[in-house]
Amino acid sequence: MAKKFSELKSRMSPEAQARAAAKAAAMRAEMPLQEIRQARGLSQKILAEVLKVNQPAIAKMEKRADAYISTLRSHIEAMGGELEIIARFPEGSVKITNFSSLDSPTVFQAATQDSGTTLKK
Repeated sequence: MAKKFSELKSRMSPEAQARAAAKAAAMRAEMPLQEIRQARGLSQKILAEVLKVNQPAIAKMEKRADAYISTLRSHIEAMGGELEIIARFPEGSVKITNFSSLDSPTVFQAATQDSGTTLKK
């Protein structure tokens, strides 16, 4: 007999609910392109129409291990998102901005995790 998720969740201990929530958040934080597209409720055909390419091009992109940044950006933007490229180092993370836009000037910004300061060059 099927039960409502809300009923099952209410029977879980607070610790188990917290573990489940953390695991769900981790799963949402990392997804292949195909899963992102599906989570956004888009078919390959619809995405192909938005990008003005054919559907097999979308399938090929979703299977690739590497891609041009511009191609990946257009893919993400067509799904309503924004692509950010971040390099992680032991002393902090750096958002790489020279891939952001061909129109805007390149600015180097480094935001360290521990100090919260932003450096510009």
